[in-house]
Amino acid sequence: MAEQTQSGQFAGQFKGQVALVTGGSRGIGRAICVELARRGASVAFNYLKNHAAAKQAEDEITATGAECLRVRAHVGDEGAVEDLISKVDERFGRLDIVVNNAASGVMRSSTELSPKHWDWTMDINARGPWLVARQAAKFMKPGGRVVNISSPGAKMVLPSYFAVGVSKAALEAVTRYMAVELAAEGIAVNGVSAGYVQTDALDAFPDELGVKELAERPTPAGRPVQPQDVANVVAMLCGTDAEMIRGQIVTVDGGETVFHR
Repeated sequence: MAEQTQSGQFAGQFKGQVALVTGGSRGIGRAICVELARRGASVAFNYLKNHAAAKQAEDEITATGAECLRVRAHVGDEGAVEDLISKVDERFGRLDIVVNNAASGVMRSSTELSPKHWDWTMDINARGPWLVARQAAKFMKPGGRVVNISSPGAKMVLPSYFAVGVSKAALEAVTRYMAVELAAEGIAVNGVSAGYVQTDALDAFPDELGVKELAERPTPAGRPVQPQDVANVVAMLCGTDAEMIRGQIVTVDGGETVFHR
């Protein structure tokens, strides 16, 4: 399939700016990193475990001509977040864009989930974005952008998605509150809710749920959603044309969640 990118049209859009993308080594996160780099931004990203994927992402980012910083960091850990932001500041001396993409979770129903799994999911998916945005705001100037990556499971009940869905609902609330609270600092906060996107994150769903098949079928738009589709909308929200969009969650799903099958 041809790559659905708009970078050529917006080449140089973010020249001189610095973006931090959490969970940027794979899937949607990597697509966002590369898209922002294509548009001229220097890009920092964190990862947790997969060193090989992180190195591949770094190579893909630098291949665009952009500067890149990769840092291993757990976004649910306050000290690790402070260290991550400090490293970005030390390397680039500024921070303009933050994309909270890192996510994790245990795919079990509410009656099967353990408190340990609940805490892990909430730490990464809700507490982490708050910690990152709170710390990053100390270094951002007016015109800064924060974009949080959510999921339709924040509003819809999906199979075995209890902890993740609740954490994404919390993330959307974080988005609204911080949009208002950081507006006085000239920082715009929004979210992007990505539908079933074809990435290896779908491997976390039990096979019997058929989620991979759902992601492969055409949406009402005529094709499945790709990571690049999400990256394009994230980049749009980071631009000056989106100045008056605040505290909103933009759904990127090809119309799937408004179509009853």
